[in-house]
Amino acid sequence: MASVDIRIEKRPPPAAPPRRRAPWHLRANAIVVAWLALTVASATAGEALPAPRWLLIHVFLLGAVSTAILIWSEHFTVALLRARTPEPRWSVTRLLALNAATAAVLYGVTVGPWQVAAAGAALIVAVVLWHAAALLKMVRRALPGQFGHVIPWYVCAAGALAIGAVLGGLLAAHLTSSGLHERMQAAHAEVNLFGWVGLTVLGTLFTLWPTVLRTRMSARTRKASVIGLRLAAPGLLVAVAALVAGWRWAAVAGLAVYAAGALAALLPLAETLRRRRPHTGAAWMLGASVVWFELALLADLVIVATRPADQVGDALEPLLPLVLVGFVAQVLLGSLLHLLPAVLGGGPARFKENAALLERGWPVRLTALNAGVPLLALPVPRPLALLGWALVLGSATAFVVLAVIALFRAKAAEGGPADGTEAGTRGGKGPVLAGLVVGCLLTAAAVVSTTTGGAPPAATVTATGARTVEVTLIGMSIQPSVIEAAPGTVLTLRVTNKDAQRHDLRLATGERTPLLTAGQSVTLKLAPLGEPVDGWCTVAGHRAAGMTMRIVPTGTRARQDPAAQPQGHAAHGNPQATAGPARLNVAAPMSPGWKPYDATLRPAPGGKEHRVELRVEETEQEVAPGVRQRVWTFNGAVPGPALRGKVGDVFTVTFVNNGTMGHGIDFHAGATAPDVAMRTIQPGERLTYRFRAEYAGAWLYHCSTMPMSQHIANGMYGAVVIDPPDLPRVDREFLLVQGELHLGEPGSEAQVAKIREGRPDGWMFNGTAAGYDHAPLEAKAGERVRIWVVSAGPSSGTAVHVVGAPFDTLYLEGAYRLREDDPGGAQVLGLAPAQGGFVELVFPEPGSYPVVDHTMRHAEAGAHGMFRVGAR
Repeated sequence: MASVDIRIEKRPPPAAPPRRRAPWHLRANAIVVAWLALTVASATAGEALPAPRWLLIHVFLLGAVSTAILIWSEHFTVALLRARTPEPRWSVTRLLALNAATAAVLYGVTVGPWQVAAAGAALIVAVVLWHAAALLKMVRRALPGQFGHVIPWYVCAAGALAIGAVLGGLLAAHLTSSGLHERMQAAHAEVNLFGWVGLTVLGTLFTLWPTVLRTRMSARTRKASVIGLRLAAPGLLVAVAALVAGWRWAAVAGLAVYAAGALAALLPLAETLRRRRPHTGAAWMLGASVVWFELALLADLVIVATRPADQVGDALEPLLPLVLVGFVAQVLLGSLLHLLPAVLGGGPARFKENAALLERGWPVRLTALNAGVPLLALPVPRPLALLGWALVLGSATAFVVLAVIALFRAKAAEGGPADGTEAGTRGGKGPVLAGLVVGCLLTAAAVVSTTTGGAPPAATVTATGARTVEVTLIGMSIQPSVIEAAPGTVLTLRVTNKDAQRHDLRLATGERTPLLTAGQSVTLKLAPLGEPVDGWCTVAGHRAAGMTMRIVPTGTRARQDPAAQPQGHAAHGNPQATAGPARLNVAAPMSPGWKPYDATLRPAPGGKEHRVELRVEETEQEVAPGVRQRVWTFNGAVPGPALRGKVGDVFTVTFVNNGTMGHGIDFHAGATAPDVAMRTIQPGERLTYRFRAEYAGAWLYHCSTMPMSQHIANGMYGAVVIDPPDLPRVDREFLLVQGELHLGEPGSEAQVAKIREGRPDGWMFNGTAAGYDHAPLEAKAGERVRIWVVSAGPSSGTAVHVVGAPFDTLYLEGAYRLREDDPGGAQVLGLAPAQGGFVELVFPEPGSYPVVDHTMRHAEAGAHGMFRVGAR
């Protein structure tokens, strides 16, 4: 028998097939989870962040929600149309650009400058329009199918975000007036929440809802989708445009049409619900979100119908928890709860394991989140509101933690690449997506570090005194913008919001006010002053727009350029100074060529309308005998031209800034909102200021730019005379405008200190100390003379007296206090800063009659002149 050699060769088992990794855009949900983690962190940090409410909303909506929409709307479009997957590199580029734009908006609005936020908003517009174009391209290339009706919802949603981003960029730039700003803010919220988010969610629920319930889609879905979008998209567009324009009932009509479209879209979902009840955490969350959406939409309709358009934005604030937490957050969490297990891959066993992990404790999380919504929305006591935050954040945090665990499990279980192509894909996109996650975290870190500053705690300072300062919030400025006090001073700030929109004040040392509505006041008491302290408004964009202030110990303040100061009222001075004014040699002769200001007041011109041009001019003039000074003027003179008219006359003033810094103008004789007419204009700009003189009197006009004390002290003032009805004729009329003289370069530290501390070097009638001693005013004995007087200040008044000639008529602040036929007489016309009036007298005989401010130190320092009275 032949032998048979049998050999058994052992071969290695065949290699297991490589695990198929989920497509890149599904794995990109790690970015969404990162933004959700930042949302929880922002809510937890609260007041430690700048613009905490705005930042929390936009980290969530612009970061987490918008990233999720960009990812999933593309994925659903590919799946529903069975279309070819777009080139991944372009999808990654869009995702990169959206997250970069989000970071720019968050940084630009909270820290500034606003141009960064505006650039981010512009990039968002470009990204979403590109995204919409990519979706439409897939629609055109795909074969007709039963799900094609969903994609137009995504396209319209992208258009809504483009509109919202444009409005957001304009809001960040603060290029609009207060009323328009508030209306745009309301429109911005409506189009982003009900457009970008609402339209996306409604479109997605047509397929997602029956999938989550594991039942078939309603036969009416396609028809409901088409009808719903044809109503919802135009209705929302009308509502947004009407809100911006201030047309309340057009906005209500638009929202009603949108609501009808949303109801039409939800009807097939209700039909599906009758066939199969929710049985998973994802289904219950999606169902609860729809209920909150309907409640929020109904409340929104009521608010828009019952409030003026510029108050809608504030009135919508209580709805934010309903929309953001009840609707948007639950949609996002419910969707991820259902989709993440499939995204993470790994086969049926891994799918079940991840699904069980993510749904762990879902009834408790669902109950906590929905119980927290009304506690955040309703005006409940603070402990209950904090409980609401704890319930909501606890539920969100639990999901984030479970999602991160699932993501790490999936990463650990991943096999190696199947070939070089897969390796190349991982090498190309893995670092990009990881970079996006890191970028989200770095954005938040940059915002926090920039605003907190990282300064070491201040050393203990011993209190040396106390002082109260009035702080005003108005017109994108905090006034005063700089407060100086001696080291150790315990400052009490009485903060009042005098603006139409809401503001607050936060100090770097931790003290802060709540958000203040118009007219509200709050008092802050500070620790003894040791180091400079910065303050700002935390409302989104307001700090970047210049709503800042600084508190500095005396002697540490760097020189400030008055041109850089925001518009507003004068700052409080430093009461610690004790030095007195310098002595002027008012008896010295005036320089050759000097010409006095013409004090003769001419009668009011005829006609009811007067057109005037006032030009800012920086000139040098003689302000006291032998003393020349650079001054800021209207039309090259101090004071500016005198305007005169009668009650009811209309003045149209063209104001031209020919100076080297910003200036404004304020006519006390006119009644008009200061927002536009009194705004600061820059060199080379002009504005038209129109007012009707409704009241008689001697009125001041002056520069309205902060710090006004400096602008007025350097010569920017003048007078408007409005004749009382039936004002009798007199033989001569003069106008004296008294102002302070502060020597030194305008805006220099030395001059500013004197202005703020109330230490003028002298006082002047009509721009020159003792000028009318050297060029006396002329009159005749027996003539009736009327002397109009306006006190320009900025800080001291006047008590005008003519030596040797009592007054038989006195008119003060719009009313006669003494008339010619009365038995009494007057010796002084006393005026506080900015007051005006006139006196009348008859010189009894020829001679020299001094006219003085009877506050004698004022008279001895220049508030002195002479009437030279000749024979008739």
